[in-house]
Amino acid sequence: MSEHRFGLGFDSHPGEVGKPLFLGGVYFEGEAGLAGHSDGDAVCHAVADALLGAASLGDIGEHFPDDDPSTAGIVGRELLGRAVALTVTAGLLPWSCDVTIIADRPKFAGRRDEMRHAIAEVLEVPIERVSVKATRPEGLGLVGDGAACIALAVLTRS
Repeated sequence: MSEHRFGLGFDSHPGEVGKPLFLGGVYFEGEAGLAGHSDGDAVCHAVADALLGAASLGDIGEHFPDDDPSTAGIVGRELLGRAVALTVTAGLLPWSCDVTIIADRPKFAGRRDEMRHAIAEVLEVPIERVSVKATRPEGLGLVGDGAACIALAVLTRS
């Protein structure tokens, strides 16, 4: 029986007008972006955190600190790829991922499969093992004009 490890990740970023919006490695044209040291891709960051957690390797702040000039403006898919490399080095391979985005905008339904594909490509897993869902905070003030994401990653021993 193979070993499976589970990790939970969370990330959030406030909105930033004039910055492009990337979520799940997908560009949303015409939408205000998210602030951050990187491109603000809360989805890729949450998945990276989930992978690192499942591998007991700390978190993205430890590996990619926001005061490190070498990661300034890093693209979410690149950061996620680096997290995958860390887990592989630890002898663990991504198996699956489940993502929930919390944001009022943009509309995600028509772009869900693009995000699934982008994440699956970086994780090197079949798209059937990646789930992307979205919900609005319904006026609860959870994210303001930004976005948050919760991700669950499953790793298996290589």
